[in-house]
Amino acid sequence: MTEDITVVRNPRARRTRLSFDPVGGQARLTLPPRAPLAKALAWARAQEAWIAHQRGRLPSARPFLPGATIPVDGEMLTIDWRADALRTPKVDDGRLVVGGPAESVPRRVELWLRRRALALLEEDTAFYAARAGVSVSGIAIGDARGRWGSCAHHGAIRYSWRLVLAPPEVRRATAAHEVAHRVHMNHAPAFHALVAELFGRDPAAERQWLRANGAALHWYGRSPVG
Repeated sequence: MTEDITVVRNPRARRTRLSFDPVGGQARLTLPPRAPLAKALAWARAQEAWIAHQRGRLPSARPFLPGATIPVDGEMLTIDWRADALRTPKVDDGRLVVGGPAESVPRRVELWLRRRALALLEEDTAFYAARAGVSVSGIAIGDARGRWGSCAHHGAIRYSWRLVLAPPEVRRATAAHEVAHRVHMNHAPAFHALVAELFGRDPAAERQWLRANGAALHWYGRSPVG
């Protein structure tokens, strides 16, 4: 089926392009400003086999339900719902114990993960900021699909909370990257050299891990499609 195609007109596009977003699970048709829509959609629908193949490669949805396992700061935790346990999740011997109403488990697990992500990233950021000799005016988390972190000109850094699901070194490499932007607001060679200096080595392996596995992190906490 190809009816779920997002159409985007891009003023800089020079040709019609069909792509697939593994985070949103949707095909995207990008058009130049004056390209005929009907003709482009007809072409896109003719690519039904390709779109179906891309959908078949989507990461598995991993809802936060009792019995599910989630990676947190390098440790696999099993969600253990107990009606008589505290509502605030607590780590106990490889289990994330959470009480209260069963239907609210997914929401409370995500809130706990967000708080854990913020605490870890505050620690990582402070470490690299001290190493770089710079200040950071604030740290926040969000759930952006297109980036893992961003640094504003005024010194605030924002991260994806889903970094808590990544290996610790991947999370730390992201923090080093954003802190380096407090010195270089670009991606010139000097910037990459500073990232490597702060991190202790070239974080090429961590960048590759995010390219290969980043989309799957966005499927944690989501229900299966269809």
